[in-house]
Amino acid sequence: MTHDTLSRTRKSIYPQIEDTWQLIAARELGGQPETQATELLQSWNLHVFMRPGAKSGNPILPSDIIFLEPPLT
Repeated sequence: MTHDTLSRTRKSIYPQIEDTWQLIAARELGGQPETQATELLQSWNLHVFMRPGAKSGNPILPSDIIFLEPPLT
């Protein structure tokens, strides 16, 4: 591994107060169909998507880190 490989971090954001998966997908992954972009975001952010109680409301908090790309290899 090179120094550049080790120092690269995943692209991420802190969400805005009213952000939902769909709003983040439209804003950050706008070139993809909404359903596909939303599913990608959820799969890259299981720490938020699988949070207890997430099914009953919006699990996204402004303090969460939302990854906008898959894990780096």
